[in-house]
Amino acid sequence: MRVHRRGLLAGLAGVLAVAPTARANTPDAAAAFIESRGTALKQVLDSDAPLAEKRERVADILREAVDVRGVAQFVLGRHWRTANEAERAEYLRLFEATLIRNLSARFGELRGLRFTVSRSQPRGEEGVLVTTMVEQPGQAPVQLDWLVSFASGRPLIVDLIAEGTSLRITQRSEYSAVIQRGGGRIGALLDAMRRQLSTLEQRELAQN
Repeated sequence: MRVHRRGLLAGLAGVLAVAPTARANTPDAAAAFIESRGTALKQVLDSDAPLAEKRERVADILREAVDVRGVAQFVLGRHWRTANEAERAEYLRLFEATLIRNLSARFGELRGLRFTVSRSQPRGEEGVLVTTMVEQPGQAPVQLDWLVSFASGRPLIVDLIAEGTSLRITQRSEYSAVIQRGGGRIGALLDAMRRQLSTLEQRELAQN
């Protein structure tokens, strides 16, 4: 599997997902949620804390609030039903670890990031779509749309849309292709995820 900008977006999604005080299923609550997490993200990225501490802060945020299991199951699709318990457990472990490393491998280049909320709009049972502009130093602004679900009783980011493309749907297609090329084996995907994680770990050491 390739490591590209979608990996960065996945990492950002994980970091931004922390529940704020507001719990009502409204566009304003979702916008406040995303805006507060943008501030939290900037604080982590701009801090002088050691790399390991930064990564752990990201991991704590991710484990606390993002629906990692739900998104992971969606991405794996029908293959979740055929995976055994050991495969499911390893897949979830790798999925979470990859989200964390996708961001921590880019801490250096994301320092000075700017993040603003522009609008939010209801999306029926799916939740609320919050539109933001993210600016990295030396790069053109990027519009990112965050799908915030309130199904669990608190806000959780369940998808990220960049340039009209859904991150979870794109990742689902990529994972399915890896499994197909591996003869339908979940193990083929797990091997690819381990290689991706190793690449991210090496990149983290080289760039931070």
